[in-house]
Formats: sequence, C-alpha cells, structure tokens
Amino acid sequence: MNYKNLWVLFAVWAVHAFAILVVAFVLPGIQVSGLGGAFITALVLGLLNTLVKPILLLLTLPLTVISLGLFYFVLNALMFYWVGYLLDSFTVAGFWSALLASFIYSLAATLLTKLFFSPKVKIERI
Repeated sequence: MNYKNLWVLFAVWAVHAFAILVVAFVLPGIQVSGLGGAFITALVLGLLNTLVKPILLLLTLPLTVISLGLFYFVLNALMFYWVGYLLDSFTVAGFWSALLASFIYSLAATLLTKLFFSPKVKIERI
C-alpha cells in the first residue's frame, strides 16, 4: 500500500474541511458544529459530488445547455443543501445561503489547494 497517496488524500480532505469552516465563518446562514463536523461534511459532500452529481448533471444537461451553464451553479447549491439536510452537524438556512456557500466553498477550496499543493516549478533559461 502506498502511504504517500493516503496522506495526500487526507491532506486534501483537511483542506476541504477547512474550506467548509471558512464558509461557515463568512456566511451567517451556514453553521458547522466544530472541526469534526467540518470533516464529516467534507466527506459527505465529496461523496455526493462523486456519486450523485454526475447523474444529476446528465439528467439536467439540456437545462444546463439552455441556461448557458448557469444551472450548474444550482446543482452545486443543491449538493450543499442536501448535505445540510442529511447531517445534523451542518446546517444550511436556505437555497440562497447554499448558492452563496457553493461559490465561496469553490473559491476557498481552489485557493487553498493551489496554496498547499501547487507544484514547485523551476524555470531555467536555455
């Protein structure tokens, strides 16, 4: 078993949990009950995004194309809203809070991933 990949997986999970904590700190409509709740939320959100979201994206593809891709944001918000419905440790006040949370979560997760996992590139002159 390659333990390096396992540590990278755990580190990415931690980054996404921290992004969820950032969302809960910024938006009053999102509440997380501590660090453990953030980790569980990150796990369930990752599982929903991996297993359910591709099916929903395929089913709603005509609507996504007609809306020029804007319906994809609605799907992201639905994922957040469903995680809030499934977990007691994560609360979403409503759809608009979920929509804003999905924007902020995507931005925070992307920035934190780039910060911690960006490859160290050395550019040399020829």
